[in-house]
Amino acid sequence: MGANMQKMMKQMQKMQKDMEKMQAEAAEKTVSASAGGGAVTITVSGNQEIKGININPDAVDLDDIEMLEDMIMAAANEALEQSKEMMTSELSKLTGGMNIPGLF
Repeated sequence: MGANMQKMMKQMQKMQKDMEKMQAEAAEKTVSASAGGGAVTITVSGNQEIKGININPDAVDLDDIEMLEDMIMAAANEALEQSKEMMTSELSKLTGGMNIPGLF
């Protein structure tokens, strides 16, 4: 029984190293989402960090800042959701589709 436990521990250690590598690689990948027909574009990394915000100057209406704020929020939320989906997809490759609660 001890040999099986050692084998399982080695597999878990390999999986942890693979996961750390995957997370580092995912941090380098980005996704982008737009709102307002491209008036606002947000780019987010795989580790949920906003990497860029692009606002078309034509989207800035000083009489309607609230609309611009809404577009920024919509684009950011969509980009963050895409980032989560990317991480979930990458993680499922590592875990063989096994859902492990608390990972993402």
